[in-house]
Amino acid sequence: MAGFHVMAGGEGVLVRPNIRRIEISDVFEALQLGLSDFNRKPSHYAFLGLIYPLVGVILAIWSTGANLLPLLYPLASGFALLGPLAALGLYEVSRRQERGEDTSWRHALNVFRSPALPSIVAAGALLFALFIAWLLTAQAIYAYHLGETEPGSISSFLSGLLTTEAGGQVILWGNLAGFFFAVVVLATTVVTFPLLLDRDVGAAAAVDASIRATIANPIPVGLWGVIVAALLFVGSIPLFAGLVVVMPILGHATWHLYRKLIPPRVV
Repeated sequence: MAGFHVMAGGEGVLVRPNIRRIEISDVFEALQLGLSDFNRKPSHYAFLGLIYPLVGVILAIWSTGANLLPLLYPLASGFALLGPLAALGLYEVSRRQERGEDTSWRHALNVFRSPALPSIVAAGALLFALFIAWLLTAQAIYAYHLGETEPGSISSFLSGLLTTEAGGQVILWGNLAGFFFAVVVLATTVVTFPLLLDRDVGAAAAVDASIRATIANPIPVGLWGVIVAALLFVGSIPLFAGLVVVMPILGHATWHLYRKLIPPRVV
């Protein structure tokens, strides 16, 4: 049974993993390796990937049905903030493949037996907090510029957003706020969850490692963030269907990026 250790690792000691400096070519190589992992058994990974477009469609339907149109875009884009947590099973499959172990899709559930599960939950709670903060921020920006009244229809919502000066302000400040949250999530989670699956270092040490990896490699990590955002955008059209392929590839590629950023533990 996993012990309840979050700040430090399983041995009760706060360990700071070493960080490598990488090149832009390493980012593209990690993406290529992620594609290779996907191609080995795409049916298994596509099955896992169905979770993501399904949730995306549910979010869209829910927000429209509840007359929460102003939150449709923040929900859809904010869902990507939870991607590092949602891809846990894919990291596990890549980890097992790297070690020459069975990579059947059922092993993606092994994350629930990880000794680092409490730390994973703690890091996941941080992501959820950022997700909620993003939704509240987006709602506040919309209300400040366009008022508290919910739009009566999709057409009136789009008209107010796209044809008025206030709507332009919502788009401008909303995207700036979204960029800020995306940068925070990228910096704090680029290696957090793969590291916790690989080593039980504790949530604090994993987040610290992600921040240090980002500071040491601002251009490669920033490029990785742009690639992720672009592929998620493409995969969301139409109706999030492309995420069936995009999310598994990105999940596997994230594992390989982690391997490049964090050197193996010396035993």
